[in-house]
Amino acid sequence: MAAADSNGEMTDTGKPNPQTEAGKAKPQAVKQPQEPDRFEKARLEKLEKIESLGHDPWGQRFDSHQSILAAREQVPAESGVTGASVRIAGRIMLRRKAGKLRFYDIKDQTGRIQLLFSRGDLTEEQWELMGAVDLGDLIGVDGHTWRTDAGEPSVKVTQLTVLCKSLTQPPEKFHSVQDEETLLRQRYLDLIYNDGVLDRMLQRSKILDSIRQTLRSHRFNEVETPVLHSIAGGAAARPFTTHHNALDMELYLRIALELHLKRLMVGGIERVFEIGRVFRNEGVDRTHNPEFTMIEIYQAYGDYRSMMDLTEELIVNAAKCLGNSLLIPWGEDGDTVDLTPPWPRRTYADLFREHAGCDLTDTDAVIATAKRLGIEVEGTHPDVIVSEVFEATVEDHLRGPVFVMDYPASICPLTKRKRDNPAVAERFELFIRGMELANAYTELNDPRLQEQLFLTQLEGQDEEDSMAKMDHDFVKALKVGMPPAGGLGIGIDRLVMLLTNSRRISDVIFFPLHRHAE
Repeated sequence: MAAADSNGEMTDTGKPNPQTEAGKAKPQAVKQPQEPDRFEKARLEKLEKIESLGHDPWGQRFDSHQSILAAREQVPAESGVTGASVRIAGRIMLRRKAGKLRFYDIKDQTGRIQLLFSRGDLTEEQWELMGAVDLGDLIGVDGHTWRTDAGEPSVKVTQLTVLCKSLTQPPEKFHSVQDEETLLRQRYLDLIYNDGVLDRMLQRSKILDSIRQTLRSHRFNEVETPVLHSIAGGAAARPFTTHHNALDMELYLRIALELHLKRLMVGGIERVFEIGRVFRNEGVDRTHNPEFTMIEIYQAYGDYRSMMDLTEELIVNAAKCLGNSLLIPWGEDGDTVDLTPPWPRRTYADLFREHAGCDLTDTDAVIATAKRLGIEVEGTHPDVIVSEVFEATVEDHLRGPVFVMDYPASICPLTKRKRDNPAVAERFELFIRGMELANAYTELNDPRLQEQLFLTQLEGQDEEDSMAKMDHDFVKALKVGMPPAGGLGIGIDRLVMLLTNSRRISDVIFFPLHRHAE
């Protein structure tokens, strides 16, 4: 039986819809629309003018238009020469007048161009229509390309079409948006009025396309796995929780992609990847957002060294797809990052000894170093202390790109141990300018050891703080047999930060999380 619509009385199970029960919450009073300010009133008057001239202020389809970039390529090299006939559309960003001429600048996602309106080229009705459009309006024009005496690429307009009337005054009298809160809450203004923001966001799409192309060239298969998990596993993170009403069960927004992708390897997909959103109920800072994008990649019959080679190739190809050299800018002080492979490979133990000044196996020395650094040691597991000392003393020195490899096995519950040294896990992390970009393992496929590590990891820890949850079904899958494999995770947002020279993760996410407006 088909489900009723959202206003129907019955669900597809034939049971009463809980929303129709007598105990449901009373509807809130509907808020009245806010009174328009003087700017909106002026624009509403112009909207009425557009309607009086017989035009739809909200526009209709505008077929056969081309990009502004394509139109600019058809502008004659010499001034005063009529060029090709073009049809373009965009948002009005600037306007000025000179006698019987009007100059408007419009932009689309490919660029910007000047429009030239001459009273002699337009009907009286079209001239009035032009006077009724404002900064921020979306318009379409037909005309011919032209280069002014000053050398400015232009379009001489012969026909104007209104595509959408904007009722909002552009911010700060048409200058760039600077207020941080405005940028976070109204990203569309950031995209429209701040130069470079739209380009950066479109570069993000190019980076994702490059990653997919590289992986396809190596015969990897892209899949989708569940976002709602019954067990929050696969990473050291606190999950967001939710409740499924129909099944009456607690669920978690995924904190990693790993365990489902490994199940698919058990099922026979030997090279698999997913680009997906993951959610971690943790803090917000320069490199962290609670909702972010990851790619996880698994290659049967590989190991963590296979993943190092693949990581280099993915990032190098992504940098090249943006048209950059492999010497990319970082920051505003002339710093650069050289992505030319091969990248250095350093062991965790060597770096710890070099920068912390002691051996990570010397517990007393590690604790003394932690106390000197102000790190809490009472009631803290020694392995956690080692990790925190590493973060405090080593990571800022990892200018990179550098692969930090061979981590302590005790902090890597899903990783295969080295055969000649079980205290060391075959794991690496990629650091560039102190920022972790990638994390990879030789995957653990021994179900007995995996079950034991799950239990060890859970000992003495609060349920919400445990790094890995006991996943009995995953252990059952490993018993069927998972091939030896290398696994890799890359933070897409941080990679985009690196390749677009952006210092904050909020600069490369369309809609980063922020507090409610007060």
